[in-house]
Amino acid sequence: MKKSDLKFIPNFYDRYIKLVDDIELIDGLKKSETIFEGFTEKLTTYQEYRYESGKWTPKELLQHVIDTERILAYRALCISRLEPKALLGFDENTYAKNAYANNRSIKDLLNEFKIVRQSTMVLFKSFNEDMLHRVGISFETKISTLALGFTIIGHAKHHLNILEERYFVS
Repeated sequence: MKKSDLKFIPNFYDRYIKLVDDIELIDGLKKSETIFEGFTEKLTTYQEYRYESGKWTPKELLQHVIDTERILAYRALCISRLEPKALLGFDENTYAKNAYANNRSIKDLLNEFKIVRQSTMVLFKSFNEDMLHRVGISFETKISTLALGFTIIGHAKHHLNILEERYFVS
């Protein structure tokens, strides 16, 4: 299914979904599987850089993308299975602080991202059209399984844009 098959784009998640072309979901996930790999040298060069005090390093940012993809995929699974309860949010800064991403290598983080993305693709391939259009509550927001898939793609793109704009300085 394509982005144009979305019946609605929820607030908050729209900032990520809007970054994605009208592409088949699985094609978009596959295409963005290596989104960060072309930046390995820059990620390595700036791996400890913070563009402002209190901001994440590129390693922490990559870990955030990985953690968020796992959480959004879990939410998609729950909604596709008709979980009746609202799904909780998470504190991204607490996760970043407790992940110790700066103790890992860029290569390891990129490998983990790729593995998580492959798992996400397998999950979304298992959903039929009915499951993709199912709607649940994700952190106080009504959202469909399909919208979560496009959010996953757009979230990674959003953070790649931040890396390019704020981290990879000359």
